[in-house]
Amino acid sequence: MGTSVPTAPDAVVNLADVLPSCLVALGAADEAWLRDTGREARITLRPARSAIVVLVDGLGANALAARAGHARFLTATKKRLRSGFPTTTAAALTTLTTGRPPGAHGVVGYSGWNPDESRVMNLLSGWDTEVPAGWLRCETVFTAASDLGVDPVVVAPSRYRSSGMTANVLGGARFVAGDTIPARIDAALDATATGQQIVYLYIPELDSIGHKHGWQSDRWTAALELVDAELSRLADRIAPDVGVLVTADHGVLDVPPHANVPMDPELLVDVVGVAGDPRCRQLTVAPGTDVPALVEAFRASLGKRAVVASRAEAVAAGWFGPVDPEVLPRIGDVLLVAKGSWAFNDDRGVPEGTEPGRMIGQHGAMSDDELLVPLRLAGAFAQ
Repeated sequence: MGTSVPTAPDAVVNLADVLPSCLVALGAADEAWLRDTGREARITLRPARSAIVVLVDGLGANALAARAGHARFLTATKKRLRSGFPTTTAAALTTLTTGRPPGAHGVVGYSGWNPDESRVMNLLSGWDTEVPAGWLRCETVFTAASDLGVDPVVVAPSRYRSSGMTANVLGGARFVAGDTIPARIDAALDATATGQQIVYLYIPELDSIGHKHGWQSDRWTAALELVDAELSRLADRIAPDVGVLVTADHGVLDVPPHANVPMDPELLVDVVGVAGDPRCRQLTVAPGTDVPALVEAFRASLGKRAVVASRAEAVAAGWFGPVDPEVLPRIGDVLLVAKGSWAFNDDRGVPEGTEPGRMIGQHGAMSDDELLVPLRLAGAFAQ
C-alpha cells in the first residue's frame, strides 16, 4: 500500500546559510568561494567589519511569538529561518557550523548508527568517548574563515571548552568562556572591539529549561526575558560596524504524559539499533529484515501519530539534503517522525513497576514548532 512521504522544500533559506552569509557581508567570501565550497549565502546582510551570530538553543519562532510580550527585542521582527531535519541540536548545530546539510556533514541526529562498529553513538555528548576520528565529513566555516583572514571566535560556557564536540563541530575557532549570559555578551563585545571577527555566541539555558519544565512554564518565560534583555544590551552597545544575527538551532513543543508512548516491542524484534530523539526515531534493522513490511507494520501501529518512512523514502524526499554514499548507512532503515505532540520511546529496558523518565519539552520532528526559528538582525545588519 503506497503512502505519501512529505518532501523537504528546495532552496529554502536555512541554518546552513547563516555563517557563509556573514562571511559575504564581511567581504571575506564571494560567489567563487561559495561555488568552490558547495555552500549557499541566501541571507542578504548589510556590509559589516565583524559579525556576532547568537544561537539561542531551543528558541522556536512559534514559541517566541506566543511570548512576544516577554521578548520585545527578539519579536521586533517576524523574520524566520528553517532549521533542518532532524530538528535536534547535534545535527542543526553542525549544519550551522559547516554550512552543509546532514547528508553531507554526516551528523544525522541526536544519536546515530555507526555501521563500522554496529552500534548507536551519542552524537551530542559522545565525541569524547564514542564518535570515531574523522566522523565529521566537512570542515567548519570557522576553519574556512581563518583561511580568509577572519578571526573565528566561539563564546560559550566554560564546560564546553575541552569537549570533543567543541573540537570537531566548532573546530577552527578560538574559545572564550562565559558562564553566565551577561558574561557571554560582554565577551562578544570585547572580542569585536577591533579587527575582523566572526563570533559564535551560544546560549543553552533556554533549551535546558524547556526539556525539564516545558516552554509553557514560568521558568522558561523568565529565562526568555533574561535572554531578550541581554540581547537588547548587546545591540545597544555593539560597535556600529559590527553586525548581529540571532537565531536558534530548533524549536520545541511540550509533550503531555499521555503522548509519550512506548513503541510496540513486537515491532522491535529485528531492530538492532534505536537512534534519534523520541520525536524522530531512526531504527536500524538486522540484515535480511523485510524493511517495507516493517514500515507498513509501523504505519499500521502508529496511524496518524507519525510519518513512517524507509531510509530510501526519506533520502528521496530530501529530508537530509543530498546524502553522500558514506553517510547513507548512518541513517536508520526505518524512520518514525512524530506528528502532533506525540513521542515514541523504547521502554524495553525499563524495569517493571518503574516509571520511565520523560522530557516535557521535546523536538526532532517536522512540525512548524520545531522547524521554524527566529532571525533577528541588529547592529550593522539591521534592516
